[in-house]
Amino acid sequence: MEESTSSNLQLPGFRFHPTEEELLGFYLKNMVFGKKLHLDVIGFINIYHHDPVELPGLAKIGEREWYFFVPRDRKHGSGGRPNRTTETGFWKATGSDRKILSLSDPKKIIGLKKTLVFYKGRAPRGCKTDWVMNEYRLPDSCPSPKDIVLCKIYRKATSLKVLEERGSHGRRNENKSCIPTFTSTDTPNGHNLLQQSP
Repeated sequence: MEESTSSNLQLPGFRFHPTEEELLGFYLKNMVFGKKLHLDVIGFINIYHHDPVELPGLAKIGEREWYFFVPRDRKHGSGGRPNRTTETGFWKATGSDRKILSLSDPKKIIGLKKTLVFYKGRAPRGCKTDWVMNEYRLPDSCPSPKDIVLCKIYRKATSLKVLEERGSHGRRNENKSCIPTFTSTDTPNGHNLLQQSP
């Protein structure tokens, strides 16, 4: 009888820490083209049906970062921008896509990476949280039979102490994790005031 994947992965010292090239060239490419992996370490789930706080419990593996294969849901059918809204908020891109180049052939683009941050509430207003997603996709030059991306989810923390404090306070402070956005305003006398953005 075959043991479950999770029990196979409970090995002392085992860490799942793939490089970006491994995520794109091995895991995502094999998933998109239907090749089965011997170990099922990345689950297939529509993360937009869940709050970020639920995702660690849905991942097959991970302590501080969690990986998922995600179907791309478009706002307007087969075209247009991906729909990245959840019941309680939305994932907002922090910039443009970054090209991921092959280490063995630095001229070869092996994929694209987009970084997003989760906001509670409805766009365009929302309360920024410390949940971050790196979304990896194959380049447009690689025609793929399935519109799937690989997402790495994690919480941005300034130190291990912050993570430990959050753990000791439990979920009761989860709704207080919104980070207000401030803008700088100079007063006539030269002082700089910070005001909370609407």
